[in-house]
Amino acid sequence: MIKIECIMGVDPGVSGAVAFYFPEHPHRIAVYDMPSIGKEVNAPHLAELVHQYKPDIAFIEFVHAMPKQGVTSSFNFGMAYGMMRGVIAACGIPQQLVAPNKWKKHFNLNADKELSRRLAILTWPEAGKFNRKKDDGRAEAALLALYGAALTR
Repeated sequence: MIKIECIMGVDPGVSGAVAFYFPEHPHRIAVYDMPSIGKEVNAPHLAELVHQYKPDIAFIEFVHAMPKQGVTSSFNFGMAYGMMRGVIAACGIPQQLVAPNKWKKHFNLNADKELSRRLAILTWPEAGKFNRKKDDGRAEAALLALYGAALTR
């Protein structure tokens, strides 16, 4: 079995986030807002993060078009999602897509992003990366990586 040293978690979209979790050091988490320029993923910066942390695998929240979402916002989200997945693939990182209800059920969470943020604060109290209400994407990326660690044990 291959030893997993770093797991990447991704809450997709330009307003999402990426996290790098180290199962051998469970209190260590690196979290970043999704690198972006305007309404697009900043592909070179995302690639730099991937190369810096060298994750063994990426767990990405599986998303799809949402009813009643505008055509433009759906297109922009899809472009960001594809760009992010393309960058990770080009860096040679295997990807596993995870439905939100699947990983959230593992932690007894629901669609309330505040619950995800609260769990991330409790899990990594020293990180200081989840304190603001708008840090829910960071929290969900970190929890996706933690979920991935549970699957790879």
